[in-house]
Amino acid sequence: MSRLSRRLAGGALALAALTAGTVPAAHAGQPAPVDVQLLSITDLHGYLQPPNDAANGQVTLPDGTVLKVGGAAYNAAHLERLREGKRNSILFSVGDNFSGWPFEVDAFRDEPTIEVLNKLGVRFSTVGNHELDVSAAFLKDHMMKGRCFGEVDVDSCFTDSTGHRFRGADFPFYTGNIVGAKTGKPILKPYNIEWVRGDGGRRIPVGFIDLTVPDTPTGSTSYQPDLRSLPLLETANRYAAELKRRGVKAIVANVHDGGSADGAGFDGCKDPHGPVIDFAKQASPDIDAIFTGHWHAGFDCTIADPAGDPRPVIEGLNHGRLISEIDLRLDGRGEVVRSATRAVNHPVTRDIAPDPAVQKIADYWTARGNALAARPLARQAGDFTRAQNGAGESTMGDLAADVQYWAAGTSRKGRADLALVATKPVTGSNAVARDLPYAKGTAAGDADGRVTFGEAWNAYGYGNPILTVTVTGEQIHQALEQQWQGARFAPFAVSGNVRYSYDASRPAGDRVDPADVTIGGKPLDPSGRYRLAALAYTLIGADGYTAFTGFTGAYRNDLPDHEAFVAYLKAHPTITPAPLNRVAPAAS
Repeated sequence: MSRLSRRLAGGALALAALTAGTVPAAHAGQPAPVDVQLLSITDLHGYLQPPNDAANGQVTLPDGTVLKVGGAAYNAAHLERLREGKRNSILFSVGDNFSGWPFEVDAFRDEPTIEVLNKLGVRFSTVGNHELDVSAAFLKDHMMKGRCFGEVDVDSCFTDSTGHRFRGADFPFYTGNIVGAKTGKPILKPYNIEWVRGDGGRRIPVGFIDLTVPDTPTGSTSYQPDLRSLPLLETANRYAAELKRRGVKAIVANVHDGGSADGAGFDGCKDPHGPVIDFAKQASPDIDAIFTGHWHAGFDCTIADPAGDPRPVIEGLNHGRLISEIDLRLDGRGEVVRSATRAVNHPVTRDIAPDPAVQKIADYWTARGNALAARPLARQAGDFTRAQNGAGESTMGDLAADVQYWAAGTSRKGRADLALVATKPVTGSNAVARDLPYAKGTAAGDADGRVTFGEAWNAYGYGNPILTVTVTGEQIHQALEQQWQGARFAPFAVSGNVRYSYDASRPAGDRVDPADVTIGGKPLDPSGRYRLAALAYTLIGADGYTAFTGFTGAYRNDLPDHEAFVAYLKAHPTITPAPLNRVAPAAS
């Protein structure tokens, strides 16, 4: 453990301080106690290079000292120090390893993250919601088994830093509560058993129950109509009992759902709250420790189990900023001695030498990402900008709506009657993120009238699936009315086959006459049913529009937003800004 970590440990969880006395020595004839070090990372999201912004690359100590942290190579170096001299050390992930946000991992199907995790020696991972951003089959067949799709080194199975093609993870993923919607069976094994060594070669089991945030099947990026989730508590208690029946006495919950302990710092606990805190208060006393993730929070708490015994609950921020450690002592029977448990969050500081082998991997993918970003993708005949006219229409917004309409139409099941995209959403992220100017920019590979791969990737989307759903004509009408929310105008862009007018002088909620809306040249029928292509984020209400609540018949199209735009540009090698004539104020 580093000197800084030792200093932080003084304020970290120490369950022994909460119970009187010391750990008793083994009785004569009983096996000696066994110490087990559990190390976890969570919500890495493909941040392989050290982030330089405050939100992703810093942590603050209780005394106000700001530390620069993060980077896969620094994680590797700290892990080596933490594991030094430990006979039984288990490194695992609490999920959201990928669907990475950095371009150099996102554009390469998150294969770079798997290469790094393999190098770090991760033993297993629970399934986070972002592990299912493509599909359960993609996770199992591609990420775990290395099965290729499309053209090798173009669409998948990219050549890694060693010169070999992607072969998948060297470790398994688990989840106990994400099941098939029809079968009700877990999509992966629900728990795993790791074996640690005692004196004389004695092997002792430690069980891990792996759980995923319950809203994953309906989440904005992981939306999967063919999956459903089971309650965390019910699932954890079921598998804790099963592990106990199998003779496993040391049990850990590895839960990709989170909480917060505001104001206490990343290694403290003050006012703990959130789903995982409620879970910790109720989960079976047979569970001895709880690792959490998902909320991108950092805390180190002691929460009494239902039997009144203290147990650690820890979460390690995100993007490789912290490494969480819980040390267990197992008695001669394999039971956890709760009074000997220790827990601490270690900041991944950059005051030590980074691991050169892992840095080489990160640098390799950064270079490949830069080369891919500079690659010409299409030509443009004019500027595409987010600048809106008085009706809220823009050339970039119209293009995004056309992309969604086209992407949905590439498969029979996804075909839509119309598409729309929020261009100034009431809440959350804006899918229409950047302009596509005609003039040459500063990015490598750009030229006048050229759209590069990187420009396209950054201009539209944030890894959200395009869904095709069934809505009523009245829901479409209400969505158009919801563009006016108080003093705010939050317009939708609509696909090129839609026209409508509005009267802003009328009261809110009565500014669009359904008779003035046409889809494919036909008037909107409020009682009719339409297939709508939109981002999951919008449809589930995360953008702040509630009109589509209760949509049915959801079909997840093959390509999410970024990839749909790239495919669209490959199919349309020259794009021209459309006239801004889809929306108009009512004639006076």
